[in-house]
Amino acid sequence: MTAQQRLARLARLVPVGGSPAARAPFVLLIVLLLGSGLLALLLLNASLNKGSFQLSRLEKQTEELTDQQQALQQEVDGYSAPDRLEERAREQGLVPSGTPVFLDPDGTVRGDARPARGAQEDP
Repeated sequence: MTAQQRLARLARLVPVGGSPAARAPFVLLIVLLLGSGLLALLLLNASLNKGSFQLSRLEKQTEELTDQQQALQQEVDGYSAPDRLEERAREQGLVPSGTPVFLDPDGTVRGDARPARGAQEDP
């Protein structure tokens, strides 16, 4: 066999021009992979945006609740101030007591037990 015959024989084995039918499944596979990747990225981005909006809303709600809690704490502090407690006690008819008196376990009284003087009896 001569070199030309071998070359002609090898040339018949190699297809002349690409077959479009053989490339179509590969191209379709690549297009589907790229399309599904882009769709997955779009869905991921939408999910992240939704989470970001929810996070912003929750942070705002947390800030509002913190402000409300601080206002309520200030109100409680105002009611528990000693001068405010005394004022409310007097409004309810309570009077300051004198020297404290103690009861011993056997029933004896330690101290000088006297009735508390009302506001009208104060000197």
